[in-house]
Amino acid sequence: MVNVCKCQKEFKERCTQCAAVSWGLTDEGKYYCTSCHNVTERSKEVINTGAIPNTKIQAINRGLKRKRKLERGWDWYVCEGFQHILYQQVEALKTLGVGPELKNEVLHNFWKRYLQKSKQAYCKNPVCRRKVTVLEDNQSHSDWDSEPELLRDFSCPSFAESGTESQPDGLAQKPFPISKASQSETASICSGSLDGVEYSLRKEKGIVKMTVPRTLAFCYLSLLWQRETVTLSDLLRFVEEGHIPYINAFQHFPEEMKLYGRDKGIFAIESWPTYEDIYKKMIEIAKFLDLPRFPDITEDCYLHPNILCMKYLMEVNLPDEMNDLTCQVVKMTGVGEVDFLTFDPIAKMAKTVKYDVQAVAVIVVVLKLLFLLDDNLEWSLSNTAEKYNENNKEDKPRFDFRKWYQVMKKSIDEKKQEWEEARAKYLWKSEKPLYHSSIDRAVAFKRREMVVDLQKQFSTLVDSTPTVGRKKPSSFQFNWAEGDAARTCFHGHSLQGILQNKGQSLTTKNSLYWLSTQKFCRSYCKHVTTYEESNFSLSYQFIINLFAFLLRIKTSFLHEEVSLIEKRLFKTKYSKTKKKSSRSRKGRKY
Repeated sequence: MVNVCKCQKEFKERCTQCAAVSWGLTDEGKYYCTSCHNVTERSKEVINTGAIPNTKIQAINRGLKRKRKLERGWDWYVCEGFQHILYQQVEALKTLGVGPELKNEVLHNFWKRYLQKSKQAYCKNPVCRRKVTVLEDNQSHSDWDSEPELLRDFSCPSFAESGTESQPDGLAQKPFPISKASQSETASICSGSLDGVEYSLRKEKGIVKMTVPRTLAFCYLSLLWQRETVTLSDLLRFVEEGHIPYINAFQHFPEEMKLYGRDKGIFAIESWPTYEDIYKKMIEIAKFLDLPRFPDITEDCYLHPNILCMKYLMEVNLPDEMNDLTCQVVKMTGVGEVDFLTFDPIAKMAKTVKYDVQAVAVIVVVLKLLFLLDDNLEWSLSNTAEKYNENNKEDKPRFDFRKWYQVMKKSIDEKKQEWEEARAKYLWKSEKPLYHSSIDRAVAFKRREMVVDLQKQFSTLVDSTPTVGRKKPSSFQFNWAEGDAARTCFHGHSLQGILQNKGQSLTTKNSLYWLSTQKFCRSYCKHVTTYEESNFSLSYQFIINLFAFLLRIKTSFLHEEVSLIEKRLFKTKYSKTKKKSSRSRKGRKY
């Protein structure tokens, strides 16, 4: 062993990594910290080689080792960190079957447009470089070429006519560089990135600051532009299942990108994304970027309600015959028209359709048309269907709502339990720990090692069985197969006994229908009143909770969409209610 005390007398400087004063000598005569094993550039003049064990004369003549590449890392900006997250997410989407043009032709253009609009790059005076030294162009180009393809510069034909700010040729083709650290200490003590402190304090009016949740909004905007077969609820479920990086996405950054201090508040996420939040952020970003009208959503697109209704009818094990009724409701309400479905951010009332929520709402309306869902008629029709199926076993079985309820109740309870257990067991701490400053680095890594050791010990004590690997991603959460006695498949069941012939068309035996709400807010947003379960039947509550869990949304969010579909379907009822309310207001005396 090398005499540590003697080394401390000769070399009294603090370690740059852990601030300790505890030095030893390597085999090559260089000082290293015995606390964090950080090797310095300082070396001892060796007169007697016997003082250093296991050292040969040749070792002194090798010269100093090249400085470790990861000791200081790169000089990098916050927006480059988000570029890496977007790159990881789009690569994950490609593995899920999304076309490769999503990255190079769509997402890259959206991101470049955002950098220009937020004045972070592709402009004369980027905000993030106003307080730091700009590196030479010839130094940055070589580093840029080694970055992922997302970060390279491409032309933007999609935005040529959408009001992109014109820039000089030299600036427009100049990419935003990731440059390696120079000898000058430009990094802030409070942040691993060059502009972490300034970015966290930046509050410029009219600028949409980039956050980790907004990366999902960028991804969904790209998916919507490409009209891919991924809805927003699918995207968030893939994030939840770990197929798309989101929680602790920073741990996949290159080792040269050091994160600490203010970077923790920017890149560390400790909550799951919600449908409502990402939906609002998507519209917010589309408006900020002044994106043109998106490609039309036609009847052959996956996002059209006719196709999505068919998909969710299969998902929740309902009869195939219901698809004809959902198509009729879509046609009568006009929610399947191209102008209604196509997203246009530059329109006066910029909004996009919640495609998956709308399709599910149409199915709920059809169920109310068939069974009323008043805790009375649906059970009466179930008794009739049960008797018919017992007496006519060779015929096509009629749909039994009670039996369907029992099968779905069991399945959804099992799925909810798995979901809750997975969330309870989720490890929020990342494998790559974050620390507040470079001085705390050693402490953070030691704590992380201790946590990992404790988790291993606890897992061996609690459960000796090996953990099951992650399931493959699928658009369907439930799979129904014919011939399974425990999980009856109702896809081929008939709606006879519920529908009756009236002339040349079929109509429901039930002539009643109750509206989910008749009181809409008078404000500009036109949202409906708050959903309270106690005001509705148990059957309706079950249906709403079933579909809400399927899409991972709030029940009130789905109830609101059901009310909007009903408002379009029953215009006369709503108009009569509106006239009555206006007359009652006129008759009041104040």
